[in-house]
Amino acid sequence: MIPVCRLDDLPAGESVRVDTAPPIAVFDADGELYAIDDTCTHQDASLSEGWLEGCLIECPLHAASFDLRTGRPTCLPARRPVGTHRVTVDDGIIHVHLAAEEGTAA
Repeated sequence: MIPVCRLDDLPAGESVRVDTAPPIAVFDADGELYAIDDTCTHQDASLSEGWLEGCLIECPLHAASFDLRTGRPTCLPARRPVGTHRVTVDDGIIHVHLAAEEGTAA
C-alpha cells in the first residue's frame, strides 16, 4: 500500500503522479478515484499529464485514450492496456494498492 496524498489535495478532474517503479497516476474523475500505470503503452508519455474527460484519459503525445476503470485503450494508436490498481482512502489519505502486491493482474 502506497500513500499518495491527502484527499483534499486532489481536486476533481485532476491527477497526481506517484514516482514508483513503474510510475502510477491517480485521478479524481468526477469524485471517483482511479489509479493506473502512468506510462502510455504506445510510447513513453506520462498519462498524468494528459486530458481527463469523465473516465477517459487521453495521452498528451499521440491522443491514445484509456478507460481509467479497466486500463483498456479506447482508440489507436495504443493497442495494449495499462495496469490498473485499487485505490482506498483511510483517514483522509489516498492509498494505492499495487495489483502485483495483491496478486492480481495489472
